[in-house]
Amino acid sequence: MVCVLAVLASVPLPRAAHAAFEGSDRGWEGTSEFVALAQERLGKARVVLANELDWAALRPADGLIILHPQRELDFVEASSFLRDGGRLALLDDYGKGTSLLERFRIRRVAAPRTPRRELRNNPAFALAFPSVQVVAGQEQGRHPIVAGVEQLVTNHPMGLEHPDLTPVLSIPATGEPEVMLAVTGIIADRGRLFAMGDPSAVINLMLRYPGNRAFAAGLVEYMVEDDTWGPRGGRLFILANGFSERRQKTGAASLVRDLDERLGTLQQRLLQAHEDGVPNTVALLFAIVTALGAIGWTVSAATRPYRQTTPRHVREPTLVAQGGSAGRVALLAAPTTHRALAMLELGNALEERLGLLLKVPPPISWSEILAEIDRQKALSQPSSERLRSLVEEIRRVESAVAASRPTRVTDRMVYRMRSSVETILREITEDRGGTP
Repeated sequence: MVCVLAVLASVPLPRAAHAAFEGSDRGWEGTSEFVALAQERLGKARVVLANELDWAALRPADGLIILHPQRELDFVEASSFLRDGGRLALLDDYGKGTSLLERFRIRRVAAPRTPRRELRNNPAFALAFPSVQVVAGQEQGRHPIVAGVEQLVTNHPMGLEHPDLTPVLSIPATGEPEVMLAVTGIIADRGRLFAMGDPSAVINLMLRYPGNRAFAAGLVEYMVEDDTWGPRGGRLFILANGFSERRQKTGAASLVRDLDERLGTLQQRLLQAHEDGVPNTVALLFAIVTALGAIGWTVSAATRPYRQTTPRHVREPTLVAQGGSAGRVALLAAPTTHRALAMLELGNALEERLGLLLKVPPPISWSEILAEIDRQKALSQPSSERLRSLVEEIRRVESAVAASRPTRVTDRMVYRMRSSVETILREITEDRGGTP
């Protein structure tokens, strides 16, 4: 790796001009090699190099990679695509992807001024490294996109910040905090969003570096690989720079856009009323409605019959107060209990049961369990991938709970995880002639 970097360091790395990132450009600043790599991995029929972003043509099984957009992307269309299960990768540093990133609460920040490692002693060419999740002092592995990446050479990058998304690549620094270069997250329990602050990482010149090429290959495969909710096998759309955009005329996205426009109109009218005042007729009508409401509440409160209640000292104790298994189940099933605790309970039960079935000596960790499953070939390939996705989700939730960060876990996510846990345990136990 050092030798390769030394040889390639002699190649100049100027900043890309306005024609950079074009998929048909075979020059140093184009991305023809990235497109060719995608076609080699997926087949030419599944890779679409487009000049127009037609949201109606996209399907939930498709992946969408956008490089350095020169127009603001439609958040309603992008959000609808992700909620249906699509995958969107936005690689942008100084383009107009800021508005879309901000709608997902992703903020751009400056790259480190003193990166820990850099190419040719130039901070503009800082080296980024795969982020490793650490929970309870144990490494939990890398994201699949950077599974084969040792280091990545950047080119005038921008950093990203988000309180909850999973870091994928980071730029370590000396005397200042490290900066995240790429993050990813699950949208509405189905879609996947990937954001990176350096589209130049995949231009033709930069793909000469082994780490950049490995990253490009990992990104291509991640965009269309099978998900926990089912197989994908869709197409990969690649767009760059000043492409046009065609919105859907029907469907949920169109309804949401109409609602957004109506809310905007209402906001304008409210602002106008704030500046000019409320018309006399509207003020009189509001006063009459308020008076009638106050009278109705007073009459209702005055005529409400007294309802006898049972004294507290003779009531039966609730399940939560009883403790034991019944109390624990009641606590986890309570409407006010965060569903993250139920997900962690399922994760702990799965970890303990797999440890017993695979005869892993304590203390049991996910790393040992996954290694033992691969060694014993206890699961089929689809089930093994499903388990790894579950582990990744459990680690994400566990990390958020341990750090007291807000995280979103729904009943649907818990039910889906329970079904996956039962399927995995059933496959292992049936293979051993036992019961789950």
